[in-house]
Amino acid sequence: MPTIKTIDDLERLREKAKKVKEMRDQTGKTQIVVGMGTVGIAAGARETLKAILTNIEEKHLSDIILRQTANIGLVGQDPVVQVTLPGAETVTYGKITPAMATRIMEEHVVQGNIVQEFQIDA
Repeated sequence: MPTIKTIDDLERLREKAKKVKEMRDQTGKTQIVVGMGTVGIAAGARETLKAILTNIEEKHLSDIILRQTANIGLVGQDPVVQVTLPGAETVTYGKITPAMATRIMEEHVVQGNIVQEFQIDA
């Protein structure tokens, strides 16, 4: 921990801590998690992730946090994508292709409607 000798030092430390907290604060943002373990990658998770990124960029979507994780732990369901809209439960989708990811982005992320035919129990 840095030495605090002046009020300015304290203020700089406070601002730094505030920025770190803001980066961790997920309130009001949609979260998308893609399972990118070795099995997921072998099943096409890299292409699924690219489709999601492309969709975010092309539609200029904001307030979305896109994360990669290792194995989500759902054997035989890779690639796995989890979507959490603000104030809603996490929805898990399995065996997601790039085309399916595009549909999830449009219907679930943009319109707020779960794509039930792709949903799996997690």
